[in-house]
Amino acid sequence: MDIIVESVHAGYGKAEVLRGLSLRLPERGVLGVLGRNGMGKSTLVRCIAGLNPPTSGRITAGSRDITALEAHERARLGLTTVVQGRGVFPNLTVRENLEMGRIASGRSLPSRLDEVVSYFPRLGERMSQKAGTMSGGEQQMLAIGRGLMTHPKVMLLDEPSDGIMPVLVHQIADILARINRESGLTILIVEQNVPMIFRMTDRCVIIEKGQVVASGTRPELEASNAMHEYLAV
Repeated sequence: MDIIVESVHAGYGKAEVLRGLSLRLPERGVLGVLGRNGMGKSTLVRCIAGLNPPTSGRITAGSRDITALEAHERARLGLTTVVQGRGVFPNLTVRENLEMGRIASGRSLPSRLDEVVSYFPRLGERMSQKAGTMSGGEQQMLAIGRGLMTHPKVMLLDEPSDGIMPVLVHQIADILARINRESGLTILIVEQNVPMIFRMTDRCVIIEKGQVVASGTRPELEASNAMHEYLAV
C-alpha cells in the first residue's frame, strides 16, 4: 500500500507545524524522513496515523482517501505506528505485549508470534519477562514486534533510535530492512539519526519548518549540500 500526502497543513491549536507538506511513500518501499527537532517530523507521523488530523490537504492510502478517517479505522486498513518512546505496557510480559498487538487490531488474525521471534530472537528468550524491566533497545524491538502482530501493510516509525545504544540501533535498522525485503512491508521512518536511515534505505526527504525542502538518495543530497544546510551533517 502506498501513502500519498498532498499539501497537508496541520498543527496544535493556533500553532501550525506542517505547512503544505507533500510526499509519497511507495508501496513496498522504505522512505526516511530527516530533519532537526521541531521541524514537523513527528506531526507528519501523527497526521498519517490519524492521531492529529490535518486542517487542510489530503492523505491517501492505496486508492482510498483516508484524510477524514479516525486512527482506529486507519489501523484496520493496515497502518501501524511505533511511537517515539516505544509505548510498551511495562507491567505486561513480552508475550502479553505481543498478543495485545494482535487483539488491538480489531480483526480476527492468525498469530505471527513465530515470525516475530524469527526477526527478534531476543524477544523469544524473554517471553515471560515484564516489558518494563527490559533495556531501551529490547523495548524498541518489542514495540516493532507488537506492530507486526497486527499484520500491517504500512509501518510508521517515529524516532526508533531514541535512547538506544548504537550497536542495537544498527541491529534494529538491519532487521527492519530485512522485514521490508522479505514481507514487502511499506515503511516510513522518521529520524535524526542519519546513519540509521541509510542502513535501511537510500531514499529520504528532509523536512524544514513543516515543508519538504529536499529529497533524493544520499549521494544526490550530499551533492546538493542539503544535508549540511538542513542537518549540519
